[in-house]
Amino acid sequence: MPRSTLAGMPPGWPDPPVARALGRPRAGRWPGAAARRPAGLGAALAWSALLALAGCGDAPPPLAPPAQAGALPGADSVRGRQRIAEYGCVSCHQIPGIRGAGARVGPPLRHLASRAYLGGVLANTPANLVRWLRDPPAIAPHTAMPDVGLSEADARDIAAYLLTLR
Repeated sequence: MPRSTLAGMPPGWPDPPVARALGRPRAGRWPGAAARRPAGLGAALAWSALLALAGCGDAPPPLAPPAQAGALPGADSVRGRQRIAEYGCVSCHQIPGIRGAGARVGPPLRHLASRAYLGGVLANTPANLVRWLRDPPAIAPHTAMPDVGLSEADARDIAAYLLTLR
């Protein structure tokens, strides 16, 4: 039989899969294994201390600063709201402030401005939102969101509206 390479197994004992096939004890139940394992309260205190230490330190910086609707000069969120209705975005998305059928094809867009990513792949910045709206398949080829032929101006207006959704 092969000599085990796992700590705590007596020399000459088979590896765990072989031991199970032979009906021998499972890993962790080998003679002497219990003596090395911390017991009850001591183990709980050790884990508590490790978890407390893991929470120490400063929070990581955000991926991108929170997007602001005013970051798109010349864009108009009122016009953007109208464009969203005209292009039928509610056919796939639930969008606060836009009447629609309550679609569930794409993700709901509430709180879009506070999300870290667009389409799961692109940092959520105003410029990236405009890029995403203009041609999503160019950024994420397997996305279900189609390129609907938005102009730069329409994409900027729609982005301005979406960036009001906090």
